[in-house]
Amino acid sequence: MINFFKALNPLNIVGLVVILFALRIGYLINGPAKIEFAFAGQYARLLLPVPGQYTITPFFNVLLAAVIVFIQALLLNHLVNHFNLLGKPTFLPALMYITVSALFMPFLVLSPPLLCNFLVIWMLFKLLSFYKNNDAKSVAYDLGMLVAIGSIIYPPFIYFFLAIWVALIIFKPFNWREGAAGVMGYITIFFFLAVYYYLNDSLGQFYTLWEPLGTKFPDNITINYYNYLVLVPVILILVLCFFTLQRNFFRSYVQVRKSFQLLFVIFLIGGLSFYIKAAFHLNHFLLCVVPVAVFFSYYFLYAKRKWFYETLFAILLIGIIYFQFNNF
Repeated sequence: MINFFKALNPLNIVGLVVILFALRIGYLINGPAKIEFAFAGQYARLLLPVPGQYTITPFFNVLLAAVIVFIQALLLNHLVNHFNLLGKPTFLPALMYITVSALFMPFLVLSPPLLCNFLVIWMLFKLLSFYKNNDAKSVAYDLGMLVAIGSIIYPPFIYFFLAIWVALIIFKPFNWREGAAGVMGYITIFFFLAVYYYLNDSLGQFYTLWEPLGTKFPDNITINYYNYLVLVPVILILVLCFFTLQRNFFRSYVQVRKSFQLLFVIFLIGGLSFYIKAAFHLNHFLLCVVPVAVFFSYYFLYAKRKWFYETLFAILLIGIIYFQFNNF
């Protein structure tokens, strides 16, 4: 299966659709009778003439989420091939994104982190353009606005602002004006948001935006470890990817090396920012799917032993489907 997606063939889109729905069969069979979807944070609902939560049928919810994942997979695939991050055109990033975004059942439904992945991909297009951009102030300003929009949809997204400064340091000599431009872009969105709240006599609600930032790190998180056994092949693939990256690191172009450093930073930001939500939700880690999909693609593209990597990927697919039918 991996070899089929290594080539950039339009027929691979059909295979992506098949895998996309195959990885959601278990949820459609064993899913709850109804699913509530919170579109945005409490502080942002004044902007939207709709209730804070929607209750829709599981089938429509999963179907809509699958369409979003498919679009994001194609966008990520275009991003990776456009910046030549893997050294050759391939459909592996799309395949890996679809696979990793189905790891856990909470990943399969609509959620704010899933919507924010559009912004993560959009940000990566702009962040990776820093390498050949002599004056990045306008791009940094746009990135600040994207982070602000993401913060409205999902508060932990605020920490992705760090990716702007890290990218400026990685790709070019740091210029404080470019860093300040990102701050100005972020402030611009919330300035107009504050004005809107003020004109609606609801300025007091605006301050609730900053309440999640004061959330204490959770003392304990209840975890059923059997449901996380699917992470075993994920961790193994990541370890193998990092070994492969290390072996080929200095053979790659400078831009590629810097890009993977940035992807690793984004992976850390997405993973560590979960604590500012009062309640722990597994779907937060959808924010890590974009960099993980690229790491997976790199390993599978350069892996040598076909029987091993094909078996490893098959185990990952089987594990995902198995745990959808068996909740311990």
